[in-house]
Amino acid sequence: MEQRTLEINLISAKDLNDVNLFSKMDVYVVVSISGGDPQQPNQKTKTPIAHGGGTNPTWNFPAKFTISEPLAQQNRLNLVFQLRCDRALGDKDIGEVNVPIMELLDSIGDGKSMQFVSFQVRKPSGKPKGELNFSFKFSDKVVLSESVSKVEEPMPIITAYPAAPPPPLPLVGPSTASPYGAVPGYYPPPPPQQPPGYGYPPPPGYAVYPPPPPPGYGYPPPPGYGYGQGQPGYPPVQQQQQAQKKNNFGMGLGAGLLGGAIGGMLIGDMVSDGGFDGGF
Repeated sequence: MEQRTLEINLISAKDLNDVNLFSKMDVYVVVSISGGDPQQPNQKTKTPIAHGGGTNPTWNFPAKFTISEPLAQQNRLNLVFQLRCDRALGDKDIGEVNVPIMELLDSIGDGKSMQFVSFQVRKPSGKPKGELNFSFKFSDKVVLSESVSKVEEPMPIITAYPAAPPPPLPLVGPSTASPYGAVPGYYPPPPPQQPPGYGYPPPPGYAVYPPPPPPGYGYPPPPGYGYGQGQPGYPPVQQQQQAQKKNNFGMGLGAGLLGGAIGGMLIGDMVSDGGFDGGF
């Protein structure tokens, strides 16, 4: 895109509309570039106040503006001068001047020196009243590159969390359970926890029964007496009686054999004694 720099020097004005009745006007000018296009940036400046200048103020105020060459050639840009009177009770408009930029471009000569021009001032009502004098010049064209820089996507932010600390070591201290004496930095492990009620006697009213006798021991109990008779897990009464009879038979046989052995020994001793006496 081609651009130019417009330099102006706002010199003076004369025969302006007098908006004050009892004192001379204090006039200043607001200068801007109008076009309403996004390619043309908004630019505005303001001159100092010409105190006591009345209807013929003087400023000699320089200013610079950057304009788009294509927009100016299409007659879409204007140089605007707004003349105002500075007052304590509020500033008041005096008049306005609108100059097409294309008109200034067409009137330039060599472009190296300032050119003097004069334009008519129009009151807010639109009627002409007064003149505005300024000089201007344009700089050479400047071609701007339209390269578009690649916008890099921002790198994702990675938050690194520190590693979890190791579990704390158990509290240590001296111990006398070591065969080598007290070992600094050692505590014996705590005793294992027992279930509730461990090691305590049974509560009052709790019946403790002796275990049932083994089968065949002593005399057979009468029917209906003792533990387990007629209950699941115990032999019936007849089987217990048969087992007791077998045990009695075994005991009688053992007693007979023992008595025979003793009797044989006594007889042998007697025979031995008789033979010794008889001269054997």
